[in-house]
Amino acid sequence: MLKKSDPVEQILLRNNKITEKILGEIKENQLLAGHYLGKTLVDHGYIHAKVLLETLSQDLKIPFLAFEDYPKNQLPIKGLNIPEAFLKEKTIFPIQMNDGTLTISVYDPFDLHTIENLKVSLGKKIKILLSTEETIVEAIETFYGAGESTMGRMVDGIKDNEDSFTETDPDTEHIRDMASEAPVIKLVNHIINKATEMGASDIHLEPFAEDLILRYRIDGILHNFEAPPKRLNSAICTRIKIMADLDISERRLPQDGRIKLKLQGKDIDMRVSTLPTLHGESVVIRILDRGNLNVNLGEMGFPKNVLEQFQGLIHKPYGKLLVTGPTGSGKTTTLYGALQNINTPDKKIITIEDPVEYQIRGINQIHVKPKIGLDFASGLRSIVRQDPDVIMVGEIRDAQTADVAIQAALTGHLVFSTVHTNDAAGAITRLLDMGVENYLISSAVLGVLAQRLVRVICKKCIEPTKVSKTLIAEMGTYDQEEMKTFHGKGCKECSHTGFRGRAGIYELLVVDDAIRQLILDKSTAQIIRETARNKGMTTLREDGWKKVADGITTVEEVLRVTLNEQT
Repeated sequence: MLKKSDPVEQILLRNNKITEKILGEIKENQLLAGHYLGKTLVDHGYIHAKVLLETLSQDLKIPFLAFEDYPKNQLPIKGLNIPEAFLKEKTIFPIQMNDGTLTISVYDPFDLHTIENLKVSLGKKIKILLSTEETIVEAIETFYGAGESTMGRMVDGIKDNEDSFTETDPDTEHIRDMASEAPVIKLVNHIINKATEMGASDIHLEPFAEDLILRYRIDGILHNFEAPPKRLNSAICTRIKIMADLDISERRLPQDGRIKLKLQGKDIDMRVSTLPTLHGESVVIRILDRGNLNVNLGEMGFPKNVLEQFQGLIHKPYGKLLVTGPTGSGKTTTLYGALQNINTPDKKIITIEDPVEYQIRGINQIHVKPKIGLDFASGLRSIVRQDPDVIMVGEIRDAQTADVAIQAALTGHLVFSTVHTNDAAGAITRLLDMGVENYLISSAVLGVLAQRLVRVICKKCIEPTKVSKTLIAEMGTYDQEEMKTFHGKGCKECSHTGFRGRAGIYELLVVDDAIRQLILDKSTAQIIRETARNKGMTTLREDGWKKVADGITTVEEVLRVTLNEQT
């Protein structure tokens, strides 16, 4: 039972980290059961451990100690007779001894009984620091045990009768039982939690002949992490399928599903995709963290003049606006930002997406379902009959969808959509290739925004660097003597990658009279592009170079995401 005098409860409520509703759920579901309230909140996903301890640290004026700040080589305290089992049971770790005062890290700062017992039994004064449960346990294993990692400890707790099934003909009931056991559940939760802590957008679990590979996509780049052994692949896949409400007996065909979880105090949506491969099922989980969705156009990295032009286009009463770029270039986020910018009570906005990635209040969103005949084209026809002011079509994939979207733009609707092309001018020729008439395109299309995402240099470890003369010459538009470039040296804040977060680079083609005439003449993308550049359009590469000069990103990043074009 919760007590009103519980200090953790009062501190978290006072700092708006939990609500009375959450406390009511804990009481109603009898989750506390004599445990430390902070641990209960963390274990059940109501708050992240780091948020809990940082809040307590600030309120109680007790320092927070991250794992990176623990002793590096060996335990600095000699002669202390504190059993390893006791440390694990009480979740405490001795840090240092100084002038008769023992400094320990604790997970529960309100466990005064344990702290007093240590003081009496050791005859020392006790000073406490705060650390997460995982950090303390890992420190104990490192300095007292065999130095096993968190993943290693979890895997050791999972016993598997490997002879009872094979990857090609597994015993479904056996694997279902394994996937429902606490160790496997905890292992899958750890994989997902670690991904959200790292800010990953995707989790990749890939089985090969000898091992299982675990990779997280962070800031658009895949990174390898310690993976469970191959023998647990079926159990892990089955657990994920159970969470996503998929058919666990089907291992021959791809499946798609969704998972909704409350992690670190935030609502997390996940898209799950399974794919049968030669050595077992591969699983990819796309993490859709609503809390990390930046839909403020002013914070997406738009140059000032491009932002002003783009905002002018999205406030037009009718017409069609296209956003183009490869998968993962932030097109949907930009469109969400545009919708949010014009989302007022006097406008009815309807979207049709595949899938609906983020739900936005005040906007009617439709998820396509091709199996029952609800595709982009048919859904778009129905949307038009709902008297909308603004329509968003997730992607133009075929001539039928393109034609319906163009007709909607010509009949008094403002239509947003995406298309896959390399640059802004290419979107025009892509519509022509789909069979859309040139006079319809010239009349309906207001503009095309091409974009890419580049990784942002970590602010904690940014430093000047030199680039080759070849690259400087390729920049062209800058004075070679004055051009300064930067990179990230690598630090714990950015996991030693040198980057933290991403920003957009943009190319906005505004369809004016000159461009309309070129569309009517069915001019090539190259001619359209050069004409737009002569009228002041900044290309993706040029915007990238500006961000290099401003110390936002690196030369290598711009080269990675843009075509090898002459600027």
